[in-house]
Amino acid sequence: MSRCSFQSVRFVRAGGLSRGAVALAALWICSADLARGQAVVPGSGRRLAQGGDDFEDPKWKYTLNLPKSSEEQDKQVRMPGGFSSNNKWQESAKRGTPDLVKRVPPPEGGIPGSQGAMLMRTLNSMVPGAVSNTMGQDDLLFNLRSEYGGSIPVSATPSVVTHVYVPPFEDWEPRTGNSFGFRAGVRTTKTTPGRLFRPGETKIEPYWPGIFIHFWPKGSDPRYKNGPSAMLLVRGDGLGHEMQGPRITEPGWWTLGMSFTPDGMVHYYAHAGVGKLTQKDLLVSTRPYSYNCEYFGTFFFDVINQDDGHSWSTPWVVDDSWVYVAR
Repeated sequence: MSRCSFQSVRFVRAGGLSRGAVALAALWICSADLARGQAVVPGSGRRLAQGGDDFEDPKWKYTLNLPKSSEEQDKQVRMPGGFSSNNKWQESAKRGTPDLVKRVPPPEGGIPGSQGAMLMRTLNSMVPGAVSNTMGQDDLLFNLRSEYGGSIPVSATPSVVTHVYVPPFEDWEPRTGNSFGFRAGVRTTKTTPGRLFRPGETKIEPYWPGIFIHFWPKGSDPRYKNGPSAMLLVRGDGLGHEMQGPRITEPGWWTLGMSFTPDGMVHYYAHAGVGKLTQKDLLVSTRPYSYNCEYFGTFFFDVINQDDGHSWSTPWVVDDSWVYVAR
């Protein structure tokens, strides 16, 4: 029987923790499906020459093309979408682009020698021109298809690494919930069983594993009464549920990574600081939604806020985000 690769895993949902759900999450993570020995550290192998961005070009800029897309909410794709001057970043047609994307000096403690990073913030995260008073999100996608030429099969063991700055808690949107996401666009092949006089169907199934940063304002988390705090959440387990990762109690840089191995698993890594990831930084290895990952298509960032017309999201800064192949 395989070991659990993340002993503190918990199932998280909007209403809090369910004791039965915790046991269910542990069952999925600690099953023989896990195979910790197959995990590959993100950043292993060769970095793709055009597979990322370091934001060092002083002419780097992002062009908004408003109104932005909101296909997920009202089926409206509004073209052309936003894009960066180097064509590496583009608006998500599904949810739209953050309202503020710009090159900025990296906050203190970042990658040595770095002169540029990318700031993302959003205000109107749902349907343009409307206020939903619900939590919404905008996405900024890395244009891997343009830069690389297509998806990468997991036989090449692709991985992706980014660095994200966790701002001081007084600068956060004062709302409990997810605020930032570092995610991957991957796909599998899904076959539905046939029925009488109806053959089964095989189709490509996209899904989006990732690492979120969740925030608790002061007084909202009974376990940490002395102040605000944040936590990494991993999506997801075999049912797609989020799992608790390390708690964040002070501002600073974090390094996040995901790798995708030939056995169809997704491996999540993280540590405080900007040093290289190592095997000790493994948070968990899973098959999200019980899918076998077959292809890595891209990575992207979620910026999340309360879509009430006046609450700006937490300011998120990322630096040096790159794709690698180990084989």
